[in-house]
Amino acid sequence: MSVDPQTEYIDALIDLHRGIERKGPGDNAFSLNILSNLSTLPPHPQIADLGCGSGAGALLLAEYYQSPVMAVDFALGFIDELKIRAKQCELEHLIKPIHGDMAKLDWADGSIDLLWSEGAAYNLGFEQALTIWRSLLTNTGLAVISEMSWFADHVPEPAALYWQNAYPMIANEAENSDRAHRSGFKVISTHRLPSQAWWKNYYEPLREQTRQVEISPVMQLVIDEIEEEMNLFERFSDFYGYTFYVLQVRQ
Repeated sequence: MSVDPQTEYIDALIDLHRGIERKGPGDNAFSLNILSNLSTLPPHPQIADLGCGSGAGALLLAEYYQSPVMAVDFALGFIDELKIRAKQCELEHLIKPIHGDMAKLDWADGSIDLLWSEGAAYNLGFEQALTIWRSLLTNTGLAVISEMSWFADHVPEPAALYWQNAYPMIANEAENSDRAHRSGFKVISTHRLPSQAWWKNYYEPLREQTRQVEISPVMQLVIDEIEEEMNLFERFSDFYGYTFYVLQVRQ
């Protein structure tokens, strides 16, 4: 039985990220600064972390609010890592790991106070993700969603060509804010993830991982593409990166 090349590629990508604390760029201190400025949430909010990976965000949210967090990811291996990490952090009573599709959640409308998603909305497209997730939030609900964004109106050609191919829906912060508005949200604030968070918490651990995994033709392809991405970011991080959009349900 032949293996679908796309499935094989995704499996290799997941294998490369096994054991790494963060499956994408992020930083706890940065996230805590955002959380400390959120308002309108109840004392013990109902929380969801969509595209949670192995739980960097979910564990932070659970500890900060001392409230249950429904943590969803399509990769069973990452969910298994989350269960182990939650136990190690003595937070397993607050973490509800869910192996599933973040685009097809059967939760009740208006059941979530805070929806958190780091580096995952792009899988659906930013606007489509917000449109799908909007109904899950309460009338006073907040969403904190990170999205790859241009930081300048004029972007160097190598960066523009790379991201137009890798993620054609990439847009600047004003365009993403318009998308959020069309999806039923108002933008409370935006926060650009510092480039050092990419290196310290994601790219450097990932680069070390590339030296340790078993190399197959598909894995080599994944590694080559990640090296290209890192080299581009090293040159052009002033022009793009993750922006965290703090959104409130628009009545």
